[in-house]
Amino acid sequence: MNKLVRSKFLLASAMAVAIAGLGLGASVFTHSGSAQAQDSVPGSTMVPKFSVDPLWPKPMPNHWLMGNVIGVSVDKNDNVWVVHRPGTLEAKESYLTRKESDCCTAAPDVLEFDKAGNVIQSWGRDSGSAVKAGHDWPSSNHGITVAPDGTIWLGANGAGQPGLPPGSAEFYAAAARPRTPPPAARGGAGGATAGGEGGGEVGRYHDSFMLHFTPDGKFLGEIGSANGSKGSLDTNNVRGVAAIRFLPDGTLVAADGYGNHRVSEWDPKTGKNVRIWGAYGKPPSDDPIPHYNADSPQFGNPVHCAQPSVDGILYVCDRTNNRIQTFKFDGTYLHQYNLETNTKGDGAPWEIAFSTDPAQKFMYVSDGSNEKIHVFDRASMKELYAFGGGGRTPGEFYAVHSIVTDSKGNIVTTETYRGQRVQKFMYQGLVPLSSLTSAKIVGGSIINP
Repeated sequence: MNKLVRSKFLLASAMAVAIAGLGLGASVFTHSGSAQAQDSVPGSTMVPKFSVDPLWPKPMPNHWLMGNVIGVSVDKNDNVWVVHRPGTLEAKESYLTRKESDCCTAAPDVLEFDKAGNVIQSWGRDSGSAVKAGHDWPSSNHGITVAPDGTIWLGANGAGQPGLPPGSAEFYAAAARPRTPPPAARGGAGGATAGGEGGGEVGRYHDSFMLHFTPDGKFLGEIGSANGSKGSLDTNNVRGVAAIRFLPDGTLVAADGYGNHRVSEWDPKTGKNVRIWGAYGKPPSDDPIPHYNADSPQFGNPVHCAQPSVDGILYVCDRTNNRIQTFKFDGTYLHQYNLETNTKGDGAPWEIAFSTDPAQKFMYVSDGSNEKIHVFDRASMKELYAFGGGGRTPGEFYAVHSIVTDSKGNIVTTETYRGQRVQKFMYQGLVPLSSLTSAKIVGGSIINP
């Protein structure tokens, strides 16, 4: 073998090993303890198999970086929409903003990626007609949803008032002053607690609204108004909406729970409230309660997801009480399912997505405290396995936050805090559970993290 041929052979071999290690040809899975009981007969339980795509998305233009990525949605073309918090970049991540170096600066608040991972559209508070319209804008972005008609809805969870431009010298100078808390930034933490999440703030609350836009960022309308919330019984405003979804009849349903303790439903055309409810389908209350109580009589903060299924069930994430409650679409209480009840910190159930088969057989729950995705059989609500593990490499997670599935069954996730990224896990079909539980690390993800 001549030197040139031998070199090409060695390079190809090395690339094959690297690709296999990254998971392009393998699955990314873990299981929970319940998985072993489900698979007592080897191969008897078939589960969805995924493989992380380590090259998605592609590098963004203009030296852009994302801060806390706190919302994801998919449109009819399987394009992925995300919203992040530009104001959560660290000073050394935003030198370009201040013209101190060639890199970097915050990307616009809203980004659209095509299926290949290219940025094909972007807009936000400080770009185009969104700022010229003179409407409210969140002090802390939270949640994005593509509506059935293709328009875009944004939630928000900032208690504090909008502040200095993110990445500016004034912003970091103010943050560095002795005994001066970091100011709220446009699209930043906005008065939430350290880390940008917050929850349960009392008194004046800026992000008491949901915003509606065309796909190219033109303002269409608003439900609620800045600083308008009067609490969990207010039917004119929201208070820290974590996520927005739509029922089959077009009703907008909000996980209305960073400042409130409720689920709320709205007519998206008129902006009128349809109904509200708290834990167990009872009227919500703003009485202060401790976190981490799976028997709490009311929702804690935040109520972080309200995900409707095809069979008329609404799944609600009561995050810091480590439970999922289910309801009919009219607020009638059905069941409660506890998840990782020993979890403290930010709690276990963050968001929910379903498999894309007609029955939505599988349920996927993002868990940003335990750093994994839980996979459930939805009919029995038995956990089959989980995958992920804390880390920075493809397939691992740092504060995995939002989750969605596209039409092919692929899973897309976002990461908040210092995770600051989006990942795509490619659906590979159904396989025996035993073929996954026998592995230790596959495709970059820890098995049973």
